Amino acid sequence: MSENLYNRKLRTDEMNRLSTTDFKQATKIKLHLVLDNLRSMHNVGSIFRTADAFRIQHIYLCGKTPTPPNKAIHKTALGATESVDWSHFKNTYETVEKLKGNGVRVFCLEQTENSLSLENIETIIHQNDEIALVLGNEVSGVAQSVINLCESALEIPQYGTKHSLNVGVSTGIAVWAIFSVLNMK
Repeated sequence: MSENLYNRKLRTDEMNRLSTTDFKQATKIKLHLVLDNLRSMHNVGSIFRTADAFRIQHIYLCGKTPTPPNKAIHKTALGATESVDWSHFKNTYETVEKLKGNGVRVFCLEQTENSLSLENIETIIHQNDEIALVLGNEVSGVAQSVINLCESALEIPQYGTKHSLNVGVSTGIAVWAIFSVLNMK
């Protein structure tokens, strides 16, 4: 049986992965992630890994959100805590105020009365925008006081019975949608 070259798994050395040093120097998309009191270290690690995959500008770990170095975070981040720039702030509200003061458009990923569907993201943000996306606690979501500071809430359309996704999964979906607009050639 002949090998189908289109279906052959790539070896690690064929994936053109950046070294941590090259990643630090590479151009990033203008997207910041703000983690509002997440509690799961595995979710934090997963978000770091997603941030690395899409060359996110910065992650803000706020409030009770666990920070590296941490064995459980490292387990899912697979070294992304070393490549992705991050910082910790005690207060999500103040972090969002600071980002807005620097001209960053801040959105939250949350289900609200007037949330905007990610299906229409290209009508909401534009290629040259600098964006921050606030991601909420696994149980209570984004704090209402933080939602009130955001330009708008973005929502992932869902068609099942749960209308709830894990924050790490939600981050991947939202980051891909935003990346698709910010990274347009």
